[in-house]
Amino acid sequence: MKLNEFLSQHAVFTVDELDRFLSVRGSAKPNTRKSLLTYHRNQGRIIPVRRGLYATVPLGGDPASSPVDPYLVAAKMSEDAVLAYHTALEFHGKAYSVYTRLHYVSARKSLSLKFQSHEFTRVPVPHLLREKGKEMFGVASHKRSGVELRVTNLERTFVDVLDRPDLTGSWEEIWRSLESVEFFDLDQVVEYVLLLENATTAAKVGFFLEQHKETLMADDAHLNPLRTLRPRQPHYFVRGKRKDCQWVKDWNLLIPVEILNRSWGEVL
Repeated sequence: MKLNEFLSQHAVFTVDELDRFLSVRGSAKPNTRKSLLTYHRNQGRIIPVRRGLYATVPLGGDPASSPVDPYLVAAKMSEDAVLAYHTALEFHGKAYSVYTRLHYVSARKSLSLKFQSHEFTRVPVPHLLREKGKEMFGVASHKRSGVELRVTNLERTFVDVLDRPDLTGSWEEIWRSLESVEFFDLDQVVEYVLLLENATTAAKVGFFLEQHKETLMADDAHLNPLRTLRPRQPHYFVRGKRKDCQWVKDWNLLIPVEILNRSWGEVL
């Protein structure tokens, strides 16, 4: 049995997907799958990414040097994988810098993977989203090289990178990336913040929106729910950063002067 039809539609695939393909064609025996994978691997048509996951080599391509789309690998790291944080910014073309580490959200534990020049790291689903059955809030499906993948939309990504800046990079990276987005559905942004129920995150989002009030068309209808959730006591905007901070009373945040003034803009 030839797999050209399957391989032409699956740039990256799992053995489960291959099993379903074979089952429809009446060849669901494990030995059939094993022999097909062995044959096509020996032919240089597929390469292993990790156990149970393979990438297709284009016809005439060299398996030793053919690059594999890292977004597709991240999307197949688990059945419920969702590209998120800085990886989502990159996917949407809004990241200031390009990283070699990709993050995906999944409820299933998985070891980090290094493949070709990239590293793939799993981030657990925020516990309140899991408790509320809202794991897929703000998640959109996309097709890429015939592979369906899930990515957090810009609204959820906006909140996520402020909620977990450690997964995105420097504050310059975060600010410059978010400032490249021309429009957010602010109703959805606020709805997602309220789902997370994190006072510091609500204040960070509110501060960013207020700082960009005119360009993002943020008004009190969006800011007031965030103010209601802000911390009751002053919180540090950057955990562990206690020097050169200024208290912003409206959000009860101690914010580094660098962020308040966007001083990185002085050096381009």
